[in-house]
Amino acid sequence: MSKSVISSDKAPAAIGTYSQAIKAGNTVYMSGQIPLDPKTMELVEGFEAQTVQVFENLKAVAEAAGGSFKDIVKLNIFLTDLSHFAKVNELMGRYFEQPYPARAAIGVAALPRGSQVEMDAILVLE
Repeated sequence: MSKSVISSDKAPAAIGTYSQAIKAGNTVYMSGQIPLDPKTMELVEGFEAQTVQVFENLKAVAEAAGGSFKDIVKLNIFLTDLSHFAKVNELMGRYFEQPYPARAAIGVAALPRGSQVEMDAILVLE
């Protein structure tokens, strides 16, 4: 099985020893995205804006892989404050339709750069 690096300039550049995504066979493993504006590499402000930016970053990487949110089979959401869970569900409804991906929402103590939210995903391409 071959693996290839997926990257998009419409999503933040990797800021460490990782790739935005790796494609292995027809599966794409997307690295965690935090709410960095890909043009400025600065964190956007406010929980809702951060969540939207994370979805947009994931969307850009999914598209670079030749897929879309319809191809996401697993989504992991990391939150520094689980009281935002209802807002995440509301915003997720703007990006996904049924059948929804399998999902985990995990409360964490901290995220890179003081972000309030991070997400990673797995896509399966046809």
